[in-house]
Amino acid sequence: MRLGIFAKTFPRPELAETLDAVAASGLRVMQFNLALAGGPSLPEAIAPGLAAAVRAQAAERELEIAAVSGTYNMAHPDPAVREDGLRRLGVLLAAAPARGTRIVTLCTGTRDPDDMWRRHPDNRTPEAWRDMLASVEAALALADPHGVTLAFEPEHNNVVDSAAAGRRLLDELRSPRLRVVIDAANLLTGPDLDRQGEILREAFELLGDELVLAHAKDVRRDGAIVAAGRGELDYGAYLALLAQTGRDVPLILHGLDEREVPGSVAFLRRL
Repeated sequence: MRLGIFAKTFPRPELAETLDAVAASGLRVMQFNLALAGGPSLPEAIAPGLAAAVRAQAAERELEIAAVSGTYNMAHPDPAVREDGLRRLGVLLAAAPARGTRIVTLCTGTRDPDDMWRRHPDNRTPEAWRDMLASVEAALALADPHGVTLAFEPEHNNVVDSAAAGRRLLDELRSPRLRVVIDAANLLTGPDLDRQGEILREAFELLGDELVLAHAKDVRRDGAIVAAGRGELDYGAYLALLAQTGRDVPLILHGLDEREVPGSVAFLRRL
């Protein structure tokens, strides 16, 4: 289990400064976002040589790019928005291997038109599932020629809102290019903390063999997301379940301010 971090935790004017900050944290694994190289996370086009330059700058600092973020709202109620997101994702997928990773992370989305991480009452409708499923299937068709694996994350505010929904998505698409990011904090709301052991065990039973990445943040009883070690998530149980999979899964810190990084790193390393 290798500990890493979202590179966006260290916002800097230049990519080199961000990578320097990641290296200075003592972590050697990161999840990358193309916005750190200037422009949007999912651009219209990627300048020739940019992906290779990112890879080279990371290598100079002995940093591993475990995955790159390719999130857009795959269940947006407007088909035109979904189509635009898919087209931009295709641009990112084509450049991912040159950037040094073959894992691109997804968001299964929400019916909320303004925020892909916000819950909406229509998320559990058959129509939302149908649109999300079509988006993921189309993305897989784009990923396959480049040898890229797509990794979605069950998140209680999205259409795939549980481990059971994640298992359903895997079973319906049955693609070797589709895998899972697990984030224990995203499987729990505040009241769920009283039965988090049961929820986490079920998640690993359903998805443990499909994991390529794990995220590390924390959740409080009031539902607030906080830095790892500052909430009520049972990290001992979470890390034990990760270890029991036998998979070499990077554990990526996020959802924290850079000032909180040393404390969260120390907390996780103690465990």
